[in-house]
Amino acid sequence: MSIQAPNSKNPQNHQVDDEAVIGDVDAERRQMLVNATTAFGLAGAACVALPFIQSMNPNRAVKALATIDVSLTEIPLGEAKTFLWQGKPVFVWHRNETQISEARKGDATATLHPENDADRVQKAEWLVVMGVCTHLGCVPMRGGEFGGWRCPCHGSQFDDSGRVRQGPAGTNLEVPPYRFLDDNTIRIG
Repeated sequence: MSIQAPNSKNPQNHQVDDEAVIGDVDAERRQMLVNATTAFGLAGAACVALPFIQSMNPNRAVKALATIDVSLTEIPLGEAKTFLWQGKPVFVWHRNETQISEARKGDATATLHPENDADRVQKAEWLVVMGVCTHLGCVPMRGGEFGGWRCPCHGSQFDDSGRVRQGPAGTNLEVPPYRFLDDNTIRIG
């Protein structure tokens, strides 16, 4: 049995055009292969790009230090404690009435960078400041002539509100962002 070639002159000829059918199958298969290759290529690119994108996120240690909760119940009245936040010391001072009134008196006296005590605290009995001297970054120690802190490196003096009163420090001790979660807990950061 022989296969007749299609005759375009005779529309009655219903012979199958093998080359046309094979061409359609090849086109469908080619499109399927293009789609599959594109999908695998995009999936591979996503797998390669994901670690690079994730490397831009902060690591767990940084996220853990983004905020710290401080229990105020462990700080006796009139005492200060130091906590570590983002690798830097933070002084939290539970001030008594005398210390508060001394800090408020300091509002009227000459400080190098005037700032009212009430603007530096959220509650009068709690002073929260960064424990880093604003001159060269040394950690100030409790004491000094003005009831607050004294920098052991170059002698800057800070009063009982963390305001610079004497020495080369450029600004007052910085007040970090913080808020009271309740009467006994603050969140720094």
